[in-house]
Amino acid sequence: MAGVLDSVNQRTQLVGQNRLELLLFKLGGKQRYGINVFKVKEVLQCPPLTSLPKLHPTIRGIAHIRGQTISVIDMNLATGGRAIENVEERFIIITEYNRSIQGFLVGAVERIININWENILPPPNGIGRFNYMTAVTEIDGDLVEILDVEKILDEISPVNTDVTADVIDPTIKEKIKDKKILVADDSSVARRQIQRAITALGLECDMVKDGKEALDLLKKISKTGSVTDRYALMISDVEMPEMDGYTLTSEVKADPALAGLHIILHTSLSGVFNEAMVKKVGADDFIAKFNPDELATAVQKVINLDDQNN
Repeated sequence: MAGVLDSVNQRTQLVGQNRLELLLFKLGGKQRYGINVFKVKEVLQCPPLTSLPKLHPTIRGIAHIRGQTISVIDMNLATGGRAIENVEERFIIITEYNRSIQGFLVGAVERIININWENILPPPNGIGRFNYMTAVTEIDGDLVEILDVEKILDEISPVNTDVTADVIDPTIKEKIKDKKILVADDSSVARRQIQRAITALGLECDMVKDGKEALDLLKKISKTGSVTDRYALMISDVEMPEMDGYTLTSEVKADPALAGLHIILHTSLSGVFNEAMVKKVGADDFIAKFNPDELATAVQKVINLDDQNN
């Protein structure tokens, strides 16, 4: 199983084609779950775990893997289920999210599938805010849940969302007057984090949950006016249901009515993200999640450049 992802770095050709590859796994029952291969560094059978005092209840222990000490999170516990049993017979998915590396203990790992983002759909309405789904899809007639890992990690170790006072440009609000920031991200936790950073600058933002929703909104606005009169810039995640951030950026930059909108790609794909693709699709900047000072600085940089050019 450790070799199942040996070719992960050769899969970057999927980036920008509104496609992704999912690693399918199970926790304790028959339900299948998926995780983007680009976030996975390795899959291996669970090694011996070392328990330490005062660990978060969902962390089953610490593993020493290839010279690194990695926290191993029981994915079933983290999503409200029971602890996974017979740990030594289970598997760990080593991932990189938001500049940190962690292991997720799962019951079984199945296979990698290639799928179009158009077939990845937002969670159904009415499931409540306490669920851990960020998207769903159908594989072999079965529903596959794509988990909101950012939400899971934030509950275990919340990130600081405060912008340092000396980073804030007090003139930034006046430079964009009544314009807002458009934010596209499928994770409710990420949207809240971004909103706090934007609000700290004295700015306002509109939130959408995926690339398609963002594109539809921009096209609607462009029919009656200029999108750059409404928005100073857009901050977009890369991984989103129906339309990913790369495809969204390409569509915006290819449309003369939208092309003037500045776009910052903001993603947890920090370990394997393809800088060449960011340039290819025409994004104005890229930053890895989540550092409030870096996000605030990037937003202010775009606004200041636009102000100088006007």
